[in-house]
This record gives sequence, structure tokens and C-alpha cells, in this order.
Amino acid sequence: MSTSHPPLLELSDLRVAPVADDGSVGKEILKGISLTLRAGTVHALMGRNGSGKSTLSAVLMGHPKFRVTGGSMKYLGEDLTGIPVHERARKGLFLCFQYPMALPGVGVAQFLRQSVKGVRGADVPSKEFRPLVKKHLEALGIPQTFMTRYVNDGFSGGEKKRMEMLHMLLLEPRLAILDEVDSGLDVDALKVVAESINRLRSPERGQLLVTHYQRILDYVVPDEVHVLLDGEIVRSGAADLAREVESRGYEWLAKGAA
Repeated sequence: MSTSHPPLLELSDLRVAPVADDGSVGKEILKGISLTLRAGTVHALMGRNGSGKSTLSAVLMGHPKFRVTGGSMKYLGEDLTGIPVHERARKGLFLCFQYPMALPGVGVAQFLRQSVKGVRGADVPSKEFRPLVKKHLEALGIPQTFMTRYVNDGFSGGEKKRMEMLHMLLLEPRLAILDEVDSGLDVDALKVVAESINRLRSPERGQLLVTHYQRILDYVVPDEVHVLLDGEIVRSGAADLAREVESRGYEWLAKGAA
């Protein structure tokens, strides 16, 4: 794999703190994250609750409740700090939420078509959009009637995650950030999600897969695994690191552990 082009994602000593409603900045949550993710690779980010995984996902997409207090985060060599959320999406970033929001009154078909239009910067002709959606619905095992529902309104946990996968596959992002997409899924839904992630793998794209558990990594084999504890990456390695974490837990990887 060529390394002549800038990485998809490059984090250098990234420090992040929460921002309160009054504008005050709280205690740092991320305390110096360094990570390089190149096109064609999948990186898994593991860690227990409260380690900072979801904070990293949110700040990469520009959530206003977090502020970069030090270091840098670059996407294809460009500093992301200060770039609004919709521009990040247009540049090819996508965040798959752990808890997708319901949008009563907003139809799935309308939402997806507007999302694709927003990223492409132009309307999508029906003759292109409909067969594309149909192809992905069939691959995800979603009935066509799904398109007439309201976004995530009354959806089961598995349906919400299928909605996220459908959204991702339609947008075809350069960099997909998947925040605990495996949370609460039964084995069948987990396999559907994993197949979607694998379908998106290509030499031009990359994924950052955030998870508590190793089980999704049985179906999506990562190129690198990073363990985040208390806002710091304490260990990085190959796919077998995830299996070791699964068997030994996180405590042994407290900073300085052998």
C-alpha cells in the first residue's frame, strides 16, 4: 500500500474538553491521542465505558459540545478544527451513531435522498436513486416498506442499525466512524452490520470502528487495534490484541502494565 498520499485521518497529541452551556471549558477528556489511519484500512478503537471513545467520534464530526484544547486532527492533510459538520460530511466523513435519533414526520426516503444531495451538492435523479436504494435494501434484508416509515420512529434496535448501514452505504464515505454500532445487537443483526462495513472496504476508504467488545471483530477483521483508557491510547497492535483484551479485560492494560 502506497504511503505517498496523506493519511485519511491523522491525530497528533489530540486533546479535547467538554464545553458547558455557558461556554466554559471543562476537564480534558482526551489527553493526547495520536493515531494514523490510511486509506484501505480498518482500525478498531476499544475501551471500557467512560474512556473517551464516543467523545473522539463526536469531535471528529464537529460536535459543538467539545473543544480541541491541544494537538491536531487532520483529514487528508487538512486540519478539521473549525470546519462545520455539513462540510465534513461533504468532504467524505460519516458518523454512525450508537443511539440514532428518531425523526417523527421525516420519511426515510426523503431523509436519505436529501442526505445524498447534501453530500454530492446536487440532486440525485430518481432513475439513479431508486435502483441504488433497492440494491442496498436487498443486501441488508430490509423490506421496501421501510422507505415509507419515519426515520427511526418506533424502530427496534436492529432496525435503527440497519438504517445507519443503509445511510452509510448510500453516502459511500471516504472515512466512516462507527461509534459502538454493535451495541445491543443480536447475532443476526450483528452479521448484517459487519457485512455492510466489509462491503464498504476499498483501497480509497477507511473505517474507525469504535467498540467495547471483540465480537464484531470476528466478522470485521481490523488492520490495527487501539485500546483507549482514561483518554489515552495505552496499547496498539494487530487484530489479536482485541482477542487478548476480550480474554483478560482492560485492567491489565492500565498504563505501565506489561
